[in-house]
Amino acid sequence: MTTNSLSSPPRSPLSELRAAPAPQTVLHGLHRRLEDGAAEAGLLDVAYTTVHTPVGVLLLAATPEGLVRVAYVREGHEAVLQDLARRISPRVLHAPARLAPAVRQLEEYFAGTRTRFDLPLDRSLSHGFRRLVQEHLPAIGYGRTESYGAVAQSVGRPQAVRAVGTACATNPLPVVVPCHRVLRGDGGLGGYVGGLEAKTALLELEAAA
Repeated sequence: MTTNSLSSPPRSPLSELRAAPAPQTVLHGLHRRLEDGAAEAGLLDVAYTTVHTPVGVLLLAATPEGLVRVAYVREGHEAVLQDLARRISPRVLHAPARLAPAVRQLEEYFAGTRTRFDLPLDRSLSHGFRRLVQEHLPAIGYGRTESYGAVAQSVGRPQAVRAVGTACATNPLPVVVPCHRVLRGDGGLGGYVGGLEAKTALLELEAAA
């Protein structure tokens, strides 16, 4: 009986071990070392992670200065990361440890046990009047709302109602910077970057607390 000269030789236990996938704990440890090494070398300009919430999966991104971006799935997470690479730095790395405080506070918020975020923020993605409006938004207390007109009055530009709407629509830090608390003058929802279902869910969550 002849043997097939093209058949593969039996694999040794050592080769089987080398081919086996690394345990998740090992992979996690290696990635954490990569995160730490990049940070120590000054090569981690934008860290990001994702978190599952009642309004969908949110992308969180931070610079050394603070949380710089919160993005809904409908914005396109990959497109958001590409935008951050273009506008801030191409040195973007999946680094959950850097975002752990933000993830924890968001989980507490959605559990109804946190009414105010206490996180350093990087507002470098906003400028001018839009930034002025966005800096005012945290002053709208948990469970409260203001109209676009009232916000315009508060920031000293009573005629800029439409510009307030634009500032809310382009808020790079939704949920954490609560643009969902701004409504139309007639009480209608207006627009929202995460969609009206998400805006309604956030308002109902706060009203129920």
